[in-house]
Amino acid sequence: MKKLIISALAILVMAGSATAQWQRTPTPNDTLKSSEYLGDGKVAFRIYAPEAESVRLGGDVAFMAMNAQFKKAENGVWECVVDNFVPGAYRYNFVVDGVNVYDPKGALASETSAVLIVEENEGNEFFSVKDVPHGALAERYYWSETLQTVRRLHVWTPAGYEKSSRKLPVLYLIHGGGDTDNSWPGVGCAGFILDNLMAEGKMEPMIVVFPNGSIETDTLEGEVPIFTEDLMTSIIPYIEDNYRCLTDKDHRALAGLSMGGMETLDVALKHYRDFGYFWVLSSGWFANDTATYEKNGKILNEMAADFNKRVNDLQFRMGGPEDIAYNNCKAMLKLFDTAGIKYEYSEMPGGHSWHVWRHNLHELAQKLWK
Repeated sequence: MKKLIISALAILVMAGSATAQWQRTPTPNDTLKSSEYLGDGKVAFRIYAPEAESVRLGGDVAFMAMNAQFKKAENGVWECVVDNFVPGAYRYNFVVDGVNVYDPKGALASETSAVLIVEENEGNEFFSVKDVPHGALAERYYWSETLQTVRRLHVWTPAGYEKSSRKLPVLYLIHGGGDTDNSWPGVGCAGFILDNLMAEGKMEPMIVVFPNGSIETDTLEGEVPIFTEDLMTSIIPYIEDNYRCLTDKDHRALAGLSMGGMETLDVALKHYRDFGYFWVLSSGWFANDTATYEKNGKILNEMAADFNKRVNDLQFRMGGPEDIAYNNCKAMLKLFDTAGIKYEYSEMPGGHSWHVWRHNLHELAQKLWK
């Protein structure tokens, strides 16, 4: 019998990874600042709830906001300003029509979601928590020269890494749009997948880095190159300065899903000489973006021979025709075919989902460095 486990742990559910691969009608929520310090101890709270009849604040700030009333603007945004804040950290939530709502625009909002785990046979799935040696999953902070701020990433190291002197290859694995660096370790079950493969002797020991590919910009087109620069100038140097790892291109891999796949593609176009492996999962350039196709098609043609010589493996994976990025990927691959760039492609049913991407990681980890 299937076992359903609802975990209330603050780990990420995939709520926005599709956003890099489809286009929709913009709303005021897209550029909304849900909490903003205005100075003089005043903080503005905002939430987009066009159909709501009442909004108030909950959490630590509730008592401070007793005399502050939310007002609804014509665009559906509710706002109130609360006084008397002093420097510190405050828990808060919105109460919309009597229902507690975590701030959907908060920096770590997606990490407050519950996660549903479905196991056909308890403890026997490739992503299950099993009685095997477990690696360490670390939350690390680094200075981003590109963004001039401190950013977070997660790092998985295999069991026994701390006691070993061996240098290991590194896989950089990116999440999708709307998610954070906690998505692969959370709903992606990456640590457990890697632990199990190591225990079964099915993968080579490696370090896996989960960077934060989400950067607040006006457009996706602006976000992608910023991440590329951050990866090359700050993330990789940070990892190589702080972890015992191999630093040549043949022991460095990059993979990403959806938006992270677009970031992987951007890195591949600009820095393919620095990586031996690229995996693009459920992603592709927008099929109707003729300017991007013309520009990138030219780049692919110019670099094809050198790319084929230097890159050990280029893989594309899709979640079948039901994957919202399917048509984008198929159209994009015609450019790779025209340029003569070597790659492998496969797909499985499941669409644009973590079900597919967990399987992708399970496959990817077994192919690397062999």
